[in-house]
Amino acid sequence: MSKKLRNIILIIAFLQVMATIGIFALPRAVRALPGEYYVRLQNNPLTSGMMHMITTPIPTALPVAASAPIVNASTTNLQIPGLDEQQPTPFPTPQPLATPAAIAGATPEPTAVPTNIPTPRPTLTPPPASVILEGVPSEVQGFNNCGPANLTIVLDYHGDDTTQEEAAAYLKPNKEDRNVSPWQISDYVNEFTSLRSTIHSGGNLEMIKQFIAAGLPVVIEKGYEPNNAEGWYGHYLTVYGYDDGKQEIYTRDTNLGPFDGRPRVDSYEDFTYWWQQFNYTFYVVYEPSQEDLVMSIVPPELQEWQSMWEYTAELARQEAAKDPDDVFAWFNLGVSLTRIAERTGDAALYEEAALNFDKARDIGLPPRALYYEHRPLMAYLRSGRIDDVLELTDALLETTGGPWIEEIHWYRGHALAAQGKLTLAAESYRLALEVNPNFYPAQLSLDWVNSELNGGG
Repeated sequence: MSKKLRNIILIIAFLQVMATIGIFALPRAVRALPGEYYVRLQNNPLTSGMMHMITTPIPTALPVAASAPIVNASTTNLQIPGLDEQQPTPFPTPQPLATPAAIAGATPEPTAVPTNIPTPRPTLTPPPASVILEGVPSEVQGFNNCGPANLTIVLDYHGDDTTQEEAAAYLKPNKEDRNVSPWQISDYVNEFTSLRSTIHSGGNLEMIKQFIAAGLPVVIEKGYEPNNAEGWYGHYLTVYGYDDGKQEIYTRDTNLGPFDGRPRVDSYEDFTYWWQQFNYTFYVVYEPSQEDLVMSIVPPELQEWQSMWEYTAELARQEAAKDPDDVFAWFNLGVSLTRIAERTGDAALYEEAALNFDKARDIGLPPRALYYEHRPLMAYLRSGRIDDVLELTDALLETTGGPWIEEIHWYRGHALAAQGKLTLAAESYRLALEVNPNFYPAQLSLDWVNSELNGGG
């Protein structure tokens, strides 16, 4: 064999090896791209086919719960600094429930509820049949930036010139961070602006109409499916108008627009359908002088922490009883029970919440539901179901956006700490802080685990 032929064969072999390596390395390289570029490649007609071939689409649902979940009794009273520090306290500390909720069997069933559950409604003069507020600007969001973008809209409406970029610099210092909670946004307003904000779950259309009639736009958190390829997301909308005659609600959508001054238009039915997926959560920004006005619109049931979550739990029970396949009714019920348990320390409520989250997973809970709401991880952790926490965080970290959710790393750290794997727990806490250095509960947890690794102080 001639030297020239041998060289040709070697070159061909080398190219084949490099092509093989490339085939295996390309998906990993693509997944390492910043999210903005990843999404652009997915949506570009020239590259969408290649992206479909080399990347794994997000699953349609999270793994279902084990039929006989493993409970580690030694972890049910887990004490980790930071674990009870992750949420602000917008309402007075409630007293413990007089009668703890009971768990009925291994599979949760809709609880019998009164025929007529009281619906919180403001005791004000009925609002006009139609109102559209003037001066509510449009805003085009940056990548995955609907939280800061909608905040900018309502701040601008009240004369505050904070930009989307300025708000995002604090709320999500890492632009890859996939979630800014409404509680963080409301706290930002109260701490860093001259305006005030209040946030509640359990809202309804009547409240929104009253706010708009009073000259106050409302920001809601909602489910969202911009196209079938991307699956289910969470999203924010600024609501600034309605028309009872047309049964229409008018909003600013910072992602889909329109951006020419016209509103996004949704029917009351569609609006409520998507809003329910976030427990009817809303926040309002207002002038300090409007405090009494705002509190006259927010019903007393929603002004106190425990009664608000008791109301949303009862509402979710009613929705689950009406439609047992309503995945978000079960999910919302679990969230509300976990919220109460976080304040009362009632272990039975954590266990009941975990069973409701099991039901939601059995029906088919979208993976991104845990991008925005992390109470399933808290309920499983406090119920001693460490395997569920690890299984869910594993599944979420395999998605494109999962590694950019600080709470996923943080809860994974708790589960590892519960197993005595303190070095791995410390790494998870560090990853949480890399995603969001302002997420102080992770710093508290990391300081604790480092102290334990160094001999307890």
